[in-house]
Amino acid sequence: MSANNPNRPDVTSGDSINAPISSHGISFADAFHVWLRIALLSFGGPAGQIAVMHRIVVEEKKWISEARFLHALNYCMLLPGPEAQQIATYMGWLLHRTLGGLVAGALFVLPGVIAIMGLSYIYAAYGNVGFVAALFFGLKSAVLAIVIEAVIRVGRRALGNPVMYAIACIAFVAIFFFAVPFPVIVLTAGIAGLIGVRLGYHQFAAVPNGGTSQAAIDSMLGDGIPDHARPSLPRTLRVLAIWLAVWLVPVAVIVVSLGWTSVFSQIAIFFSKLAMVTFGGAYAVLAYVAQQAADHYHWVTAREMLDGLGMAETTPGPLIMVVQFVAFMAAFRDASGLSPMLAGTLGGLLATWVTFAPCFLWIFVGAPYIEALRGNRALAGVLAAITAAVVGVILNLSIWFALHTLFRQSFAVERYGFNFDAPVPASVDPAAVALSAAAAIAILRFKLGMLPVLGASCVAGVLLKVAGLI
Repeated sequence: MSANNPNRPDVTSGDSINAPISSHGISFADAFHVWLRIALLSFGGPAGQIAVMHRIVVEEKKWISEARFLHALNYCMLLPGPEAQQIATYMGWLLHRTLGGLVAGALFVLPGVIAIMGLSYIYAAYGNVGFVAALFFGLKSAVLAIVIEAVIRVGRRALGNPVMYAIACIAFVAIFFFAVPFPVIVLTAGIAGLIGVRLGYHQFAAVPNGGTSQAAIDSMLGDGIPDHARPSLPRTLRVLAIWLAVWLVPVAVIVVSLGWTSVFSQIAIFFSKLAMVTFGGAYAVLAYVAQQAADHYHWVTAREMLDGLGMAETTPGPLIMVVQFVAFMAAFRDASGLSPMLAGTLGGLLATWVTFAPCFLWIFVGAPYIEALRGNRALAGVLAAITAAVVGVILNLSIWFALHTLFRQSFAVERYGFNFDAPVPASVDPAAVALSAAAAIAILRFKLGMLPVLGASCVAGVLLKVAGLI
């Protein structure tokens, strides 16, 4: 029977696995509008995007509790690909099954696809347009304030004691200053949590699970699992087969019909491989993408790669959307008999397809098993420690974004075990600092909404350009 059947009683018996589940009362139409709203506000890279979803879904709508959100976030942070898009897919799936996950995940990337495609047209035809750059300058400065608020909000709720703060700090230092791989950080945090639980330390207790929370899903389920979210091996194999075909059949058709040397085949194969290794989010692989695209394939120059990254940073959607720009320029310059703009469009859409199709596979195959783990008390300490480490990683993403917003130049520090980018103090951008400070005051002090602040910052960026200050 459907988990959305309103005639079924709530979970109240304490039998979290077999008890029937009632409807959460959230209509698909309401969810559609919320996912669209989140997509249009998904600026600022992973930190900002996670903050937007948390604010709307957990705090404003109260659809999902803090603990369930963090539990899903832990899983998505472990996956290859953009974690923010994947958590949107996860929550959409939890609320409205596969269709809900498809809509939430697709809407999350749609504004970015449209924005990057439009900017790619302009870039290919006219180069880096000053007015557009000025618009994005103001936008990026405001987004920094949103990112800072994200770290404060998520950290305040996920770090409940000094031990969790210590884990978050250690994770930040490890990933920012020493470039320790994200999977190593998560594994180490999980081991620390397991040891803490075994030794009986109360600091490793999980965030309360919200079984009696006002959140719609948690009020309905308690610790229960809806029918569509229960693990099933036949279902898993069926979903795996379908999504592998959705992802790889187009790749195979392109390679067989056009040959290995075609630019479209190279795009399909390269970005398909990339989709499987982007652990820790887009920041972890941007250097590799830039190196391969500029030095190996010669699709773009280093300067063009930076311009594409600027587009992705300041438009809604995951930062990994930069791959659409790279593929657009690659196909635009090697059109294979097509119109350059048409070839660029097809190349950009192909890169987007092979980048995001696997994201749905990871969620639809793995999420039921992750939901089942919520009832496993032995894992509570592990997940609590991983949650703290994730806060440190989000802080790392925020510092990275601030570095590239407030300073025009940076340099690599690679000695004595350190491996990080440091700003060139003389390259500080006073206009960016002033705009970011004004946006931070508006959001943190006066509690203004994101849209007014983003709009005002965009206008400020254009005015600064007209005045010749940027």
